[in-house]
Amino acid sequence: MRLFVAVNFNTKTVSRLLTLRDELRSRSQRGNFSAPENLHLTLAFLGECNPDQTAAVKAAMDTICFKPFPVSIEDVGRFKREGGDVWWVGVKENEPLLDLQRRLTEKLIAAGFALEKRKYTPHITLGRQVMTEVSPWRTEPFGETVDKIELMKSERIGGKLRYTAVYEKAAQ
Repeated sequence: MRLFVAVNFNTKTVSRLLTLRDELRSRSQRGNFSAPENLHLTLAFLGECNPDQTAAVKAAMDTICFKPFPVSIEDVGRFKREGGDVWWVGVKENEPLLDLQRRLTEKLIAAGFALEKRKYTPHITLGRQVMTEVSPWRTEPFGETVDKIELMKSERIGGKLRYTAVYEKAAQ
């Protein structure tokens, strides 16, 4: 299974994210835009995992203790790419979020996973291969309280990318 650990959002937050996605889509020549059910904040990307690795991820998640904490979404930006940019909404860095991501990453590395070494940049992808003349913009801040993290499976079903939660760890 192709796996990652993420924060998923409630209906109200997803609705606000979709408004931003749709605004970007309406001002773009082309792009591959995220489906509503696929809008999430990745904490750790794991890639292809066998059943033993999947069990190790669950065990690592179980060792992480965290209290509910707020996240704030504040701007729309992009990572420049050849053939079209990756557009995202940025999640304001805060200590509880960065601490959770750091501790999770440490546990996963200790369990034998090879994770990206670049600095964590919390964001929610709105679209890939986007061609537009629009410049990044600030948005009225919005967000929610994170009270769980989820292990997500990524798969193509009928040609569409689908993310499904297969395990969760609640805040305490």
